[in-house]
Amino acid sequence: MADILGLVFRRFASGTGRTDFLFPSSVEGNTLLCGDAKISRSVLFLSAVTAATDLGLKVLFFTQTSFQSLPVSLRASVPGLKLESLKNVKFVYVKTLGELAEDVASLHELASEAASSPSLIIVDGLEQYLQELQDDPSPVAHVAALLHDTAAFLTQIQQNRADGQGLCRVMVSFQNECEGSRVSEAPDLLLSVLDRYLQVRCTFEAVAGQNEWQVYLSDTCPSSTRQGQQWHMVLQAEGGLEFRPVIGGEKQILDQRDKIKQEKERCEDRK
Repeated sequence: MADILGLVFRRFASGTGRTDFLFPSSVEGNTLLCGDAKISRSVLFLSAVTAATDLGLKVLFFTQTSFQSLPVSLRASVPGLKLESLKNVKFVYVKTLGELAEDVASLHELASEAASSPSLIIVDGLEQYLQELQDDPSPVAHVAALLHDTAAFLTQIQQNRADGQGLCRVMVSFQNECEGSRVSEAPDLLLSVLDRYLQVRCTFEAVAGQNEWQVYLSDTCPSSTRQGQQWHMVLQAEGGLEFRPVIGGEKQILDQRDKIKQEKERCEDRK
């Protein structure tokens, strides 16, 4: 959800952050986070907290890993945060891709219960659900399509009940270099499948030898005229995350979009 990420980056920015979002919140902006799994998870948590506490949105957080306490990065970034502050965040622990698909499909039933309908659906570590994936990417496409269609369906319901103001968006993290998994054998193909349903890609590239990352927000449609953004992210000594806007990073954003385009072209050549 690109507008939520923009809010997260501004809230935890050092100095004067950028005042613009990637896209207006009314524009479809389901988001795929790519890069280090721990960093992606930290950003997902910050997004969930920001959506739940700052905006009062209901968040559904799918993950394979149960949490006994708040992550260090979250506690350090939001001092004084208590578990009861996350009452609008519901964690759902699912082990298999099939269970994830069933749970997402069942969200249509919440349409009759406006109070239970989420406005942000998060899937943490999609690659963890693909350990037994063979060469056929159709299970990934099925889940991605379910997430997209469910968010669109809930958005329509919420807009009808909130004078056109309700939105439901999706954020998915995916580590495309997962050792010992079929994912690492065909990352471009899987990313191409996910890009069909997730319109924004947020990529984390580590700065060698430092607890720093370059963050690129790019539209997955190369022909789009919408401008991306580049940020610099720092993992502080106490574990908190800090974001710094990069001014004049247009070339890097264009390079990132070219990279996405090349991934799609390679996938087309393989078919």
